[in-house]
Amino acid sequence: VQGTLPHFIQEPEDAYIVKSNPIKLRCRAAPALQIFFKCNGEWVHQNEHFSQEYKDLNTGLKVREVMINVSRQQVEDFHGPEDYWCLCVAWSHLGTSKSRKATVRIAYLRKNFEQDPQGKEVPINGMIVLHCRPPEGVPVAEVEWLKNEELVSSLADGNIDTRADHNLIINEARLSDSGNYTCLASNIVAKRRSATATVIVYVNGGWSLWTEWSPCNVPCGRGIQKRSRTCTNPAPLNGGAFCEGMSVQKITCNALCPIDGGWDEWSEWTLCSSQCERQRSRECNSPAPRHRGKMCEGNSEATENCTDGLCTQNRKLLHDVKPQSMDSSNDIALYSGLGAGIIAVAILVVAVMLYRKNHSEYGVDVIDSSALTGGFQSFNFKTTRQGNPLLLNSSMQPDLTVGRTYSTPLCFQDSTDKELFDPLPDIKVKVQSSFMVSLGVAERAEFHAKAPSETFPRDLSRDYCNTVDRRKKGLLTLNGPFNTCKEQLRTSGMFGHPGGRLVVPNTGVSLLVPHGAVAENMSWEMYMVINQGEASVQRLEGCEILLSPEVTYGPPGLDLFCPVAMTIAHCAEVDGENWNIQLKRKTQDSKWEEVMSVEEESTSCYCLMDLTSCHLLLDQPGSYALVGEPLTQAAVKRLKLAVFGSMEVGSMNYSLRVYCVDDTPHAFQVVVAAEKTRGGQLLEEPKMLPFRANTFSLQVSIQDVPQFLWSIKPFTTCQEFSFPQVWCSNQQPLHCAFSLERYSPATAQLSCKISVRQVKGHEQILQVYTAVAETEKEPVPFFMQTDCTITSQTGPKAFKIPLSIRQRICATFDTANAKGKDWQLLAQKLHLDQNLGYFAKQQSPSAVILSLWEARHQDTADLDALASALEEIGKIHSKSSPKDPDEPDFPSSQHGNRKYLHKGFHIQIR
Repeated sequence: VQGTLPHFIQEPEDAYIVKSNPIKLRCRAAPALQIFFKCNGEWVHQNEHFSQEYKDLNTGLKVREVMINVSRQQVEDFHGPEDYWCLCVAWSHLGTSKSRKATVRIAYLRKNFEQDPQGKEVPINGMIVLHCRPPEGVPVAEVEWLKNEELVSSLADGNIDTRADHNLIINEARLSDSGNYTCLASNIVAKRRSATATVIVYVNGGWSLWTEWSPCNVPCGRGIQKRSRTCTNPAPLNGGAFCEGMSVQKITCNALCPIDGGWDEWSEWTLCSSQCERQRSRECNSPAPRHRGKMCEGNSEATENCTDGLCTQNRKLLHDVKPQSMDSSNDIALYSGLGAGIIAVAILVVAVMLYRKNHSEYGVDVIDSSALTGGFQSFNFKTTRQGNPLLLNSSMQPDLTVGRTYSTPLCFQDSTDKELFDPLPDIKVKVQSSFMVSLGVAERAEFHAKAPSETFPRDLSRDYCNTVDRRKKGLLTLNGPFNTCKEQLRTSGMFGHPGGRLVVPNTGVSLLVPHGAVAENMSWEMYMVINQGEASVQRLEGCEILLSPEVTYGPPGLDLFCPVAMTIAHCAEVDGENWNIQLKRKTQDSKWEEVMSVEEESTSCYCLMDLTSCHLLLDQPGSYALVGEPLTQAAVKRLKLAVFGSMEVGSMNYSLRVYCVDDTPHAFQVVVAAEKTRGGQLLEEPKMLPFRANTFSLQVSIQDVPQFLWSIKPFTTCQEFSFPQVWCSNQQPLHCAFSLERYSPATAQLSCKISVRQVKGHEQILQVYTAVAETEKEPVPFFMQTDCTITSQTGPKAFKIPLSIRQRICATFDTANAKGKDWQLLAQKLHLDQNLGYFAKQQSPSAVILSLWEARHQDTADLDALASALEEIGKIHSKSSPKDPDEPDFPSSQHGNRKYLHKGFHIQIR
């Protein structure tokens, strides 16, 4: 109606400027004579308005529409207390009307999230909460979640909630919830992605039920029964914790020994029968067979003629009938056996002749038989052509009359003395390459190859042990000697009441003499010796091998008040299911006796096995060693692999020597000492190879030799150690060599790879890249320990724990009290809670526990862990009961203790 105030049909709406694009604000009103915009309290110029008028077909009223543009520059130039705003004012005959205020803001979305989601590892069925705070933006960004780049919807999965303040909540984690999660924020300007959060849902392992006890492992006497369980209920997944506790339990058993049967005395003869025979009998009751014993051998009844041959049957004497039939059967057996023997001998002779004929065409003329006499000496032979020997065609028969002479190295076993080879007329050597060449020596120094590794048995329980025994006696020594130092490594020092530490440098062997072990006003000259050589190895039994060096400490008459702590490095991957590891001591007649098994508890000795070392608490001086017997083919011992090189004086040949030694510092030091005298250079960081007891051999091959710069001697690209050589090396080094020749003196670099692999086992690659010019080379690097020349320390400086702190700990924990804060809790917190019976018999269990802790952490000096353990013990008991005024206050003064521990640490370093 013409007589009413203007009515707004469309009012301006809030708007956002995206980038530099202006926005449009519109107003429509009826009836209206004029409509103008007013922004931030000021009228917009008439020229900036775009207006039009039309008639509404429904009401018949004239409708006026007005539009203006607002630019980014206008908004940025406005500096008012509120946002940029605009409204419409419409006029009619009766007055004016105003519209709502419409705000205009510049839209943006910052790049960085205020909070990125963080990766989590949660147990199955646990709750997952991923927090996300999107970047600041106008308008406020909306948040979505992506899992592995796919949108996550709470509508499709009731276990997921994405509505709680931009966070993602998974109420009960499932294995399928593992993945990469990303928070996606977006508004009208842009989209932003957060950092990806990896969620892992893990499953902790659980033990299965125990199996039935196995039969006793010995047929007679004292043995062991086992039962096992597996960590498969459930199996650990996605990094979940493995089951705690033992997977194998052992108990002793006594198997009843079999008793073989024995005959009673013969009974009296019966009366002579009508058949002119009489009988007598006996029974198998002296003793009767028991417990699977054998029955008596022989007849239980006997018959004989009782008329002195006067009785006849069919006109023959009765006593002549049976012997006659027996003679005829014996003759048939005799002739049959002779015939079979003759045929077997004939077949054997023909087979040997055919074998010699087939292999004679591969014979190699040996020029220098000194290869048998030691070291890296070599024998020479001729090849087929004068070109690159790497191009030798394996299908071509070598011409032994022309060609160039090469020096061929052999793999030598380091523990054999030269005298072992001198009396032997026929030496067996195996050399392997892409095709096999058999070498032999007889009267003309010809080799006849036998490959013991190919015929080595696969049965650990019987033939394996026989092979090990023969190996210990020197019968399986296949390679030549290596001149190692046979001198004993010895260190000694004077120790009194304050105690101290004795170290054999760079061998992983040390001895800790606790404070108070030696009586006051007394002193002892104590020593440690690492025995070298094979004399002790030959005394081992069955399948046993040395896993550590043999270490002796003394003197023999040593009298101490508490046990000493000895640390010995070992080379076994400790696994009670696959190994039976024992600590043995040498008796006066040089035989080994068992002290304890590392898995069993003992009150006479304590043995703590770490990954690479064994810590022993010993009461008696003597010679000790760790000895292992593989229970399964999964048993593993660690080998250290190293490659050394040197130029051969006066020639263009370069020698690469690859060593395989038991992974103990002492065994590797033997190699380092030998290479130092040879002038060798360590070409690659030594590496570790797990060697399994699967009876398969170890192969060493050279690869990727530059063919146009170097020539490798034929048939030596791959060399092999048999299984008994490696498994029974017993801390003695094995090595083989590769000899390479330069085509030109200008060649100054050598690069290649050395592959060391066990057949059906692990492999390691040694990368060689070295300069080969005949210049002054750096010496072989030794162990980089700062105290490698220090052999003994006495008094407080030898210990990590200050004496006053040690005495206070012992006074607190040695006496059990109502709180239960005694030495057993101390052992538990220091992770030394096995074989507690040994500590219980000591005069001061806490002192022995601390000595063992000192020996275990002599390299790390982990005083923080000790302080934390004491603090944790104090906190536990401070909550459970009131303080005893007479008892040391560990909880309240623990920070002081820790400072004191650290003070002792700094003094030790200085």
